[in-house]
Order: sequence, then structure tokens, then C-alpha cells
Amino acid sequence: MRILFFGDIEGKPGRKGVSRVLAELVGRYEIELVGANVENAAGGFGLTGEIYSQLLEMGIDFMTSGNHIWDKKELPGIVNQLDRLVRPANYSEKAPGSGILLLKAKDIPVAVINLQGRVFMDPSENPFLTIDHLLEGIPKEIKIILVDFHAEATSEKVAMGWYLDGRVSALIGTHTHIQTADERILPKGTAYITDAGMCGPLDSVLGVKAEQALERFITGIPHRFEVASGSVLINAVVLDIDSGTGKAKSIERVNKILEN
Repeated sequence: MRILFFGDIEGKPGRKGVSRVLAELVGRYEIELVGANVENAAGGFGLTGEIYSQLLEMGIDFMTSGNHIWDKKELPGIVNQLDRLVRPANYSEKAPGSGILLLKAKDIPVAVINLQGRVFMDPSENPFLTIDHLLEGIPKEIKIILVDFHAEATSEKVAMGWYLDGRVSALIGTHTHIQTADERILPKGTAYITDAGMCGPLDSVLGVKAEQALERFITGIPHRFEVASGSVLINAVVLDIDSGTGKAKSIERVNKILEN
């Protein structure tokens, strides 16, 4: 099975950029399943029901998230209705939504899991213990298991990769909006990358207007960030997974610039 996964979609520029390249990438790589991290899809912070529907119509089959998932006030009240969206599984068990999604692509069952890191991040349950519990509950016939680990520290992501090697098909890091060049297949067959990157404005600071980010760094005064404009960077990964064993055969980075 060939799977295309887009790094964090940043606001309208990111959504429009993904819309422009999706069909081309699906055709070129013979993609059977498309996913994306969407926690920044609505104005750079959070997700709305309307934008969720737009992304589904665009051709995204599953959506992961992270620490900005609750930024839009409507989301907690409707998240249980958004059946292709997962939030970090190591959030409180009292939080709405689910951290695992079971779906099928070409009649092949797939499990998608979302985790959030704890280093330099808001408090959450231990992601290493959480994933152990989730994996125990996945039916044996599901061989393809994808994990989006939304985390800040590279050490925590690398550690999770080794912890899950041979137990999941792919461990894809998200959150930093900077695509890393360390994609590889780990010894026991798990595809790994520290961060898939971002789909959003190229001339920006992680998707927001550079002058606003600079002002905050220089003055230390917090204020509202706005999504930048201009040319769009598209970061993604293409996974080739053996559907019989769940082992990864390859992982390839996608890095494109769409001129304004």
C-alpha cells in the first residue's frame, strides 16, 4: 500500500497548496491512502467543522492533530462527529474524540494513531505507555499501523521510533514545521522521519508572518500571530508498506515550492 502524508497544514495557504498538488502526487506515486496533520488548518490555530469537510472533499482520508486541536471553541463539541480525525491518544480519558482510527483502503484495514510528546509540551499522559496499551487492543488482522507523534524534542521522537521499531509500519513526527532529512527504514521494518514538515507559507516563521515573530523575539511581548502569504511550501512523505506484513518497504520525502 502506498500512503501519502502531508506535514502540518498551515491555514488557508496550506489548504490551497495541498489542493493544488494532491491529484498530481496521488497519480505520480500511485497513492491509495492520504493523510495530513490538520491542527493548524484553520487560520494557523485549530480546526473547524467546515474546514474538516473541505479537507475530506479535497481527498484527505484521515487527519491527525496535536496541541492546537482545541484552539477553535467549536471543536470540543463536535469532535466526536468527525470520524476521520484523531486527537492525541495520551490526552485525558475525559477529553472528547479518539486517539486511534481504524479504516480501510482498497479493502485493506489500517490503524492510525496520534500521540503527543511531553518534552517542552503541555502536560499529557506518558506516550510510551499509551502506545503500548493501544497496540494491545488492535485486532491481529490489522497489519498496517501508522503513528503521528506530535512532539517538540527530536530526542523524544527518535526514542519513540526505536521503541516502536517492528511494532508499527511508520512513525511520522510532526509539530516543528521543519522537514527533517533523516527518513529511513529502521532495522525491524518501521519507516521513520523526525518531522514531516509543513504545508504553508515559505517566507514565514513556521507559517506565521515573519515580522510578528521577530517582534515577539525582540521585545518578549506576546501578541496574536497571523498566517503569512506568498509562495507555499509543500512537505509530505510517501510510504510504501507491505500489506501482508505491515513492514515498510520505503519512505520518501516530498518537498515542493508553489509560486504565488
